[in-house]
Amino acid sequence: MSEAPVLDDVMRDRLVGAARTAALNAHAPYSRFGVGAAVLLADGSVVTGANFENASYGLSLCAETVALATASSAGRLREVVAIAVIGGAMDSLGVPRGFAVVSPCGRCRQVINEAAQMAARDLTIWCAAAEGDAVQRHMVSDLLPHAFGPADLGIGA
Repeated sequence: MSEAPVLDDVMRDRLVGAARTAALNAHAPYSRFGVGAAVLLADGSVVTGANFENASYGLSLCAETVALATASSAGRLREVVAIAVIGGAMDSLGVPRGFAVVSPCGRCRQVINEAAQMAARDLTIWCAAAEGDAVQRHMVSDLLPHAFGPADLGIGA
């Protein structure tokens, strides 16, 4: 396997842009809060996801979990290198808006941790707003310290 892509400003902007595009496909008729996520794989390819709500709220899916499940279904979970997530209140056309930086919910942090442990690397997470230039960079280990995951069950990369 080749070296992982460089996680520079260009890659950050590419992933945030892909997450913003994905958010345009959010199915969020109940919360009216669209979220998009983009997952960078080791070969430089990107997999995206958008939140998918359900009338039975507990069945809703977050954008990050959709993107990671897509990577996993392609047999590429161990290749995840970084994730970008954006979100915002949807306008009348269904476009997420706003300048507040969005970060993964607790459930998503746990799912991202699973991918990190399976990939045997601490994953970079870029958190951004639906609009504007504000981006925060975090490591999954900082967002979910002392996480429980595959390693605790003797499973790993």
